[in-house]
Amino acid sequence: MSDLPHSPGKPTFAEAFRFWLKLGFISFGGPTGQISIMHEELVEKKKWIGEDRFLHALNYCMLLPGPEAQQLAIYIGWLLHRTWGGIVAGVLFVLPSAFILFGLSWLYMAGQDVGWIEALFYGLKPAVLAVVAVAVLRIGGKVLKNEVMWTIAAFAFIAIFFLKIPFPAIIFAAGLAGWVGGKIRRDKFLVVTGHRNSKKSGPARAIELAVNVDHTKPRWGHSVRVLVTCLTLWWLPIIGLGLWLGWNGTHAQQGLYFSKAAMVTIGGAYAVLPYVSQQAVERYGWLSTPQMIDGLGLAESTPGPLIMVLQFVGFVGGWQHPPAGFSPLASAALGAFITSWVTFLPCFLWILLGAPYIERLRGNERIACALSAITAAVVGVVLNLGVWFAVHAFFPGSGKLSGHNWHPDYFVVIAAIIAFWLMRKRNWQMISVVGICAAAGLCYRLILA
Repeated sequence: MSDLPHSPGKPTFAEAFRFWLKLGFISFGGPTGQISIMHEELVEKKKWIGEDRFLHALNYCMLLPGPEAQQLAIYIGWLLHRTWGGIVAGVLFVLPSAFILFGLSWLYMAGQDVGWIEALFYGLKPAVLAVVAVAVLRIGGKVLKNEVMWTIAAFAFIAIFFLKIPFPAIIFAAGLAGWVGGKIRRDKFLVVTGHRNSKKSGPARAIELAVNVDHTKPRWGHSVRVLVTCLTLWWLPIIGLGLWLGWNGTHAQQGLYFSKAAMVTIGGAYAVLPYVSQQAVERYGWLSTPQMIDGLGLAESTPGPLIMVLQFVGFVGGWQHPPAGFSPLASAALGAFITSWVTFLPCFLWILLGAPYIERLRGNERIACALSAITAAVVGVVLNLGVWFAVHAFFPGSGKLSGHNWHPDYFVVIAAIIAFWLMRKRNWQMISVVGICAAAGLCYRLILA
């Protein structure tokens, strides 16, 4: 592990370690909030990295499957302190939230018959709906700037909501459309560029020069080592679970399924949730729709990436389907581990393998056009998620859309509207809204209902 040449403003490895540890505990607000924190701290305050390089790294991470905020942390950690810098940044980004969410997941499953715990989780439902609605508007406002982007978003919604076309196919088609369309109509497809002119002076300029050193250049030997190491670490636990507990067991199936999800779910947590909900709830039966909504609420109340909700899915699936000889908690712990492992380990592969090559593509407009089209498609996919959640939360007895019990839950409807207003119009932080909704659910269920 060797550092880059000294330059003004360049952190030592220990300084960077302390920052990444702090970030792991304060990174609330989903990917937008986490990226904003990194930009404010690393670009504006500490000046460890320049604006253009930060945005270039972000562009690449947004094109990848998985949580773009964690991948951005890995990328910047790699720029500053090579491979070990990226590993430390990526691990510390998710480790605090993994332990916190594990404890909350245990409380959720063990306390299902405890009235006040159930009431708290009941209050999370409207907060989840408000967060998803705000996400649709936020992402849409960034990319839906002409009729082409609106059309891509509409087709994506129709494809996943009505036609049940798999999410990976939608994203692939959108990226291909953006790649080809950018050559034909650059003005319509070059929407999400991420690049803007910025003055780099003093420490920021110095670190921009300092990171243009040897380890940012692609090498085949390094690429092969990264590929072999990451693939081995990725698949050894899955193979071990398959041989130990059987390939048809819950844990091996979780490892295989979430490995596939890790390779195709471009767009982060909001994009992966419809895909996971479609499979984990309807195909595998690891958890129910209300549990899926509660899991997202828990993930929103903890620091770290929202895609951490997949750990909750693994935990609940393991708890409810333990192998012979396993207690529910032991099975849940194993499910949470394998799900988190195969969700986050590929992020290190994508960055440590691809970043040296991506450094040579700074400013590539064809990539930006593909990103614009993918982001537009994600708007339609997230809208599908919002509709799916709303149906099950507003009408808890409806089951599927063909259900007959359409009596609305007026508390959830009213609370969701208020939560949306607080976040969208009053600019309240997500964690504050989540806390208020949980408290409101507690009061409503235990006092008024």
